[in-house]
Order: sequence, then structure tokens, then C-alpha cells
Amino acid sequence: MMMSKVQPHVHEERRIVGRFAPSPTGPLHLGSLVAAVGSYLMAKRGGGLWLLRMEDLDTPRVVPGMADDILRTLEALGFQWDGEVIRQSQRTDAYQAALGRLMEKGLAYPCGCSRAEIARIASAPHGKEGEPVYPGTCRHGLPPGKPPRAVRVRVTEEPIVFEDCIMGRVREALDRSCGDFVVRRADGPFAYHLAVVVDDAEQGVNQVVRGSDLLFSTPRQIYLQRLFGYKTPAYCHLPLVTGPGGAKLSKRDNAVSLSAGRDLCKDGGALLLAALRFLGQSPPFPAAAPCREILAWGAARFDAALVPQSPALFRMGCL
Repeated sequence: MMMSKVQPHVHEERRIVGRFAPSPTGPLHLGSLVAAVGSYLMAKRGGGLWLLRMEDLDTPRVVPGMADDILRTLEALGFQWDGEVIRQSQRTDAYQAALGRLMEKGLAYPCGCSRAEIARIASAPHGKEGEPVYPGTCRHGLPPGKPPRAVRVRVTEEPIVFEDCIMGRVREALDRSCGDFVVRRADGPFAYHLAVVVDDAEQGVNQVVRGSDLLFSTPRQIYLQRLFGYKTPAYCHLPLVTGPGGAKLSKRDNAVSLSAGRDLCKDGGALLLAALRFLGQSPPFPAAAPCREILAWGAARFDAALVPQSPALFRMGCL
């Protein structure tokens, strides 16, 4: 159930640490640009830090050289991040240690079920995102003759409730929306939920600003945070950028990249202004304004209360 928006609560004694975490599976697209602008300005508006992390765990989908392309694009648009860029592909030891803690406490278990097997269970209900709810086949031990594939974490009936500073109150009962969920995939990589929770905790991230396509992933991450004893960050989910047909914009659409034939030295300011307007702000600049001047204005004046909840087209004006 969604309620009205609330302003993010900032403790004076606690510096904001935000982050932007793109996946280098394609060039930075307009939806990612909106997430970068929103996360950057909401961190800097509070005088905080903005970290950059490459979520490159899904190595078969990673495009060689794309991480550097994303970094060059961000630099050309005037973004400045704090500290070194973290790459998830170099942090598998940390994820393995975290998974080991869950296994030792009996909070996670090996599962031998394939996606096809779960989907074939006629009685299996489906959650909000259309995925089948795991029926618990291996919860009490692997059935005879079934080898382990993935690792799942045990969920409880207690609902996860949190206040999103853009989308309002979110309530999710994991046992009914997804069931015991995967924290290590059958093909080897650690699941996004485990990796992002470990990374955020170790980097001291206390404000997560990202696209609303990840809104209903957040309860799983909060659940893991509680299992590990980590603090839960403030969450702010931005409206999605859609294509002309109303679907979520993909990396195949309207790429914002140095390799996309766009001169960011010339058009970067117009892109940032369009992103700010998409987020409900009213920057008083012409399209040719310098990127860093626009970002400095946003760092001083960005108002989360003005950010809309609904997805929309990205209006690029004359571009």
C-alpha cells in the first residue's frame, strides 16, 4: 500500500553517504542519467558524499570497456565522485564471507530446483513482479537425488515496512511475494540482493536513491540487512523514464554515451536540465549552461518533495 510522500530524515550528526551503482552492460542511458542526477544531488544537497560502484557481477552480460565509457560520460557531464570506484567483480570474497555467516546460522540453505521446475508447479502463486513464489521444496533438505544448485535465504511471515521518501509507505510480505529468495545463483554469481547489501554496509551508505524498478526489491534487501545486523539506509525511488510506448526505457533506447554520436561538451547541459525537469525541479538556465554550474545549483536547491511518483517520457527539448 502506498501513502503520501515524506521528506528524507537527516540526522545532523550523520553525514549523508549516497551512491550511484550502474551495471556496465551497456552505455549510460537516460534512465541511468536520471538516477545519477537524483542520487548525486540528494547526497550533495545535504553536504554528503557520493560514491560510485560498478555492479559487474553478472560477467556474461558485462560489455568490455563499458565501465570506462560510463565513467567518461559522467565526467563529461560534470559529475565528481568521492573515493575510488568499487567494482563488485573484485569483491567476491566479501560476498562469500557474508553467505557463509548466513549458512552457519541456518538462515540460508542449498536449493536444487530449477526455474523451470518452480514454474511447472501449477499451484505456485505469483508475486507482484510476476515471478513464481518459491514453494519451499528444499527448505527442509534436498530431496533424494536432487543436487544443490542455488542458495536461498529463509524468509518469515513478518512483513517488511519502510517509508520511501518519494513513493511513500511500502509494505511487503516476502513469504507471499517471493518466498525464500536466491542469494547465490545456480550458475555461480552471488545475487544482486546479497552483494548490494554487503557493499552498502561496508561503504557506510545511508541514502539509496535509484529507479523505482527496484522498489519491490528493497524489502528483500532490508530483510538481509536485518539478518546481518546492518543499519537500513533511507530509500528514495525515482520515477522511471519510459519509451514512447510507455514501457521502461532500456539501454537499447536513446543511449547517453560518448559513443552514441552526441557531443556532451555541447549538449551535456541540456541533458542535465532535462533530467532536473523530469525530477520536478525548475532550473533557471539556458540549454548551453555549463554542466558543473547546473549541478552546483541542484546541490544547493534540489527539493525531493517536488519529485513526481509517476513514470514519464524524458523531454529533451531541441536535442
